[in-house]
Amino acid sequence: MATTETVLGVFAHVDTTVRALEDLRAKGYHDLTVYTPAPVHEIEEALERDRPVSRVRLFTLIGALTGTASGFLLTIWSALKWGLVTGGKPIASIPPYVVIAFELTILFGGVATLLGLVILARLPRLRPSAAYDPRFTNDRFGVAVHCAPERGPSVRQILTTAGAEEVGAR
Repeated sequence: MATTETVLGVFAHVDTTVRALEDLRAKGYHDLTVYTPAPVHEIEEALERDRPVSRVRLFTLIGALTGTASGFLLTIWSALKWGLVTGGKPIASIPPYVVIAFELTILFGGVATLLGLVILARLPRLRPSAAYDPRFTNDRFGVAVHCAPERGPSVRQILTTAGAEEVGAR
């Protein structure tokens, strides 16, 4: 027996799609997938409202701090290992190594951000979504609601009331 059911509503217009999203969120449905033929800011705003901040930022911070530390460690270790006294300056002088540390901060931060995005977005998706319909790349909008089977009729009612052209389970 399935523990979740996916109810899909097909919409023709942005405003009815946004209305459905707002109604669903007001009723406590937060596990939503929206399919659009093009990016729509109104839909994005309706979905992102009250959503917690992405954890990708932590990957970036950890990567950047690792890059800074490794940049300084690499340059100071190299200078101490192969010491070259120039003009009476100290062998491990910090100011010249800031450039290398900065560059490794950017490099490691960028790579960690990409890694965090791939991990947290669960990419690549090897199986297409069961709720996907080819019409969503042409001119229709889709709202897939993942809910418990006993809440399915309520979701169907909300989607129909909001103006869905077609509502069905997937």
